Amino acid sequence: MPTARYHIIHETRYDYECPVSLSQQLLHLTPRDCPWQTCVEHAIDIIPTPTHDGTRLDSFGNPLRQFAIEAPHDSLLVRAESLIDVHPHLTARPFAKSPAWETVRDGLAYGAHPVQLDAAPYLFESPYVRVKREFSAYAAPCFTPGRPLLEAVQALMKKIFTEFKFDPKATTIATPVLKVLEQKRGVCQDFAHLMLACLRSLGLAARYVSGYLLTQPPPGQPRMIGADASHAWISVFCPDKEGGFWVDFDPTNNLLPDTQHITLAWGRDFGDISPLRGVILGGDAKMPEVAVTVMPAGEVATQAPHFSAE
Repeated sequence: MPTARYHIIHETRYDYECPVSLSQQLLHLTPRDCPWQTCVEHAIDIIPTPTHDGTRLDSFGNPLRQFAIEAPHDSLLVRAESLIDVHPHLTARPFAKSPAWETVRDGLAYGAHPVQLDAAPYLFESPYVRVKREFSAYAAPCFTPGRPLLEAVQALMKKIFTEFKFDPKATTIATPVLKVLEQKRGVCQDFAHLMLACLRSLGLAARYVSGYLLTQPPPGQPRMIGADASHAWISVFCPDKEGGFWVDFDPTNNLLPDTQHITLAWGRDFGDISPLRGVILGGDAKMPEVAVTVMPAGEVATQAPHFSAE
């Protein structure tokens, strides 16, 4: 499979009921460079122009933009535009030859040696991911004794895909993951958080990945600007003789991410890598309007930007 090149536009707009006197924001909108992904070009435009503006890496190694606007303003527009190369990266290692999941669990437990520093931050509860018996019980049919780790994780991915319904009206980002398990419906962020809760409740290390997914328009229809959306999936840690490696799983689509998935950032859960979050003084903000466009490089979308609430 050849390398894929994508042109991505991610726009977020806030309109305030009254002027905001101070806005301080953190942005996770710069795609990270990975062994399988190269950020060829990238720019972020912010209107109005920030008073203070800077970049750094967060604690998970993701590029982070932080800015402050210290003058009254009644709207905020953030437009991130990227040109990304994604190289084929499906693991060639047979899932059936991965270590037994209990062996992996025991090697990650407290006091085990050597300590897997890369995996350690993704073993525990986080604000959106709980560690509870309900999640280990849900995953138990996939994690039978001695089953290879990656086979078991793939089975859990399929189980979530089969038993849960994609329903954008069923949840908000504040919906507890236990509620998602109970009602068996939600969106990609919910399915990612649920799968993480299952894996961490079994003592395994797994991280939340945010990014974009190329969506195809109906046959004969042009690609619409702003019609796409951000996406989320998970990555699980698998030890080997060299230390270990990560394998991505997309429970929303029951597939292994490859060149159709563009990685933006990863962390313990959505809260670590929200595309835009911050604080304002004044304003009485409405829900932001978000427009995302993912196009193969060279393809042209045919309509003006389209905003929709996210």
